[in-house]
Amino acid sequence: MASRRITQETFDAAVQENLKEFDMGPEEALQEAVEQFESQGVDLSNIVKKAPTVSGTGPQEPQHEILQILTALQESVAHARPEEVAVQLSAFGEQCQRDRACRFLAAQKGAYPALLAAWKLATSTPDLLLPALHALSVLIDGQPDLLDAQGLQLLVCTLARLAEADTEAPKVTSAALRCVRFACVKHEHNRRDLVQAGVLPLLTGAMARHSGGAGACVVREACGALHSITCDDDVRTLYGLAGDHTRKIVEEHAGLKVLVHALQAFPNNLDLLSKLCGTLAHLTVRNNYCQEVVDLGGLNLLETLLATCGDHQDLVRQVLNVLRAMACNDAVKDTIVRAGGIESIVAAMTRHLASPQVCERSCAALSVLALRRPEHCQVIMECGGIQAAVQAMKAHPQDAGVQKQACVLIRNVMSRSPTLAKPILELGVEELITQASAAHPDCEDAAKAALRDLGCHVELLELWTGEKGQLEL
Repeated sequence: MASRRITQETFDAAVQENLKEFDMGPEEALQEAVEQFESQGVDLSNIVKKAPTVSGTGPQEPQHEILQILTALQESVAHARPEEVAVQLSAFGEQCQRDRACRFLAAQKGAYPALLAAWKLATSTPDLLLPALHALSVLIDGQPDLLDAQGLQLLVCTLARLAEADTEAPKVTSAALRCVRFACVKHEHNRRDLVQAGVLPLLTGAMARHSGGAGACVVREACGALHSITCDDDVRTLYGLAGDHTRKIVEEHAGLKVLVHALQAFPNNLDLLSKLCGTLAHLTVRNNYCQEVVDLGGLNLLETLLATCGDHQDLVRQVLNVLRAMACNDAVKDTIVRAGGIESIVAAMTRHLASPQVCERSCAALSVLALRRPEHCQVIMECGGIQAAVQAMKAHPQDAGVQKQACVLIRNVMSRSPTLAKPILELGVEELITQASAAHPDCEDAAKAALRDLGCHVELLELWTGEKGQLEL
């Protein structure tokens, strides 16, 4: 796997050397340089690969378009020429969006200070705000370290001004929220600084204000920002505050209420409904949160979505994620079953049997509903839940997620309902579980537990007998 990196200057020099020393054409010189570095294990994902130009005087030094735009932007900002700045910001955003390497090169050459200056210029020229925020969001995508304390504070102030404005500006608000999302991806310190600066009520407030009409773009970006700010994905920190951020969103800023209201506000926007359900599942992490979703009418909405939007695979998958999260509360689990949740989940899995993602989520949701509830296990069996899981295992033998969740479902159904062993074994599950265990190491524990509770022969490895022995260092 490539792990070494080089600078843009080193790459450009190698291309020039191929042109001058080996008399290659521009395209050949570029291709030769790419192959040369890749053969040495160099990662070129951060390199702008552009064939050099050749004039009558010979090969020309490469003039990367992104750097030309950046130079022009810096000059226009320095001389406070708003019209030129707007054009250059748009060109900068388009170029960086087209090529990740352009973002990296621009960041190395001082793009962030230039965009920050253009952003400040937008306080006196409002028309610059949207292109400035768009360009910034593209630049920090994958490079959240670029944002400093000044930029984070300016981002919060921008959202606060938009919230207080007399007229709604959904495009500008969504661009600002996109900046929050990219600033928080894999960056714990940015998350903490933004939360401390008061970004959370601005996120939920933006979603609440724009739940309806032309506000879909704002709600979508607000979902992304809420998700990224409650993740724990920065390997550079010993521990994250994702749980604390989630608690604040739900308990202090009515996050679940805002999400459920947004679900009601966009009944025909299936892609947005999928995004909302994904965020709802991500935030429903405590026992009382599960009950709150039910009390807000969320369960009825989810059941309606499964019944009326069953052909939209991603939406079905996200609804199943929410049901699984809510079912961790035993009281809510009973409510879901009484509302016909098991029948709806089995119907969704049967309809989307060709989708491994839907099958995996369906089995996972059913397995949580079965946990510690023998009466639910009987309903799952009667509704064809185990039969559907068996069909999913047959349809997706190479998908470890499907195989593992099906094994967990069978184990949970069997753990307190031993009388179901015979009808389940008659479906041929023993061979399927054995095959899953052999093919997927991640399934081994779940597979052995399922076979054990089914009364099948299982070879268990005794890892420790409790006897003392000599330690080997």
